[in-house]
Amino acid sequence: MPINHSFILKKFKKFIKVTIAICAILLIALLIAAHVFLQPASDDKVRKELSEGISKPYILNKEYKGFKYRAIAMQKELDSTKPVLIFVHGSPGSSLDYKRYLNDTLLNEKFNLITYDRVGYGNDNLGKIQGSLVFELEILHHLIKDIPEEEIVLAGYSYGGPVVLASEKNYKYKVSMASAVVGEYEPMFGVLNFYKWKLTRPLVPAMFRAAAKEKFSHLEELPNYKDKWNVSPSKIINIHGNKDFIVPYANSEFLQDVIDKEKFKMVTIKGGGHDLIWSDFNLIKSEILKTIP
Repeated sequence: MPINHSFILKKFKKFIKVTIAICAILLIALLIAAHVFLQPASDDKVRKELSEGISKPYILNKEYKGFKYRAIAMQKELDSTKPVLIFVHGSPGSSLDYKRYLNDTLLNEKFNLITYDRVGYGNDNLGKIQGSLVFELEILHHLIKDIPEEEIVLAGYSYGGPVVLASEKNYKYKVSMASAVVGEYEPMFGVLNFYKWKLTRPLVPAMFRAAAKEKFSHLEELPNYKDKWNVSPSKIINIHGNKDFIVPYANSEFLQDVIDKEKFKMVTIKGGGHDLIWSDFNLIKSEILKTIP
């Protein structure tokens, strides 16, 4: 029986059309879901999420150079007998990335706890990222301007890491977690093209647009800090998984080489990935507690 090539070609074309249609529907559904779920938490949600521990969260609405940003404190007033632990989130991210830490009983007993939504990730400025490490430092310094720096423990994750590390002030301690510090080590994933292409950029959720802009800014900005990671006299605990493919472990090996050994401690999570602030909570909590006697 002869093969009906015309029939097979017709079936193949139909299969391709159906496949493309299904993929398009799935992509649209994914984008809609992303736009819905990747929204900053409301103040009410923050209060609800951070009321599971012994402390009550307090919303602090701040403004710097016309940019509003939300800070969250787990105490109404600072207790001068305790150090101040300040968390800086990554990209994309939010203050609620540290929910488990902020609700932790022991951390609340030992520290004054504060975090904030970086500009571009909050309700008032979603997507309006400045893409500047200098600006990120200005916001951080604005947040802590009334706190003695020697009483502060800074903890930064992912892109929050270089924000913490770049500050030249003399803090009690810095805790760096999966920090991106070397521009040439930045993996530029293909999905970033959706942000890069002007035609598809409006389809990308605002929080992802902010993260993508920061990702590209890393390539230009981070080389400028190559000789600055060692300037601050602060002691540093650097925590990183050696199987992290989003922020490669080589970033931490670089820090180990350029920062004075007497003030730098490397903590390697063997087999660990980029989700360490969630997956390795107990280890990170333990290291944070080591910053106080």
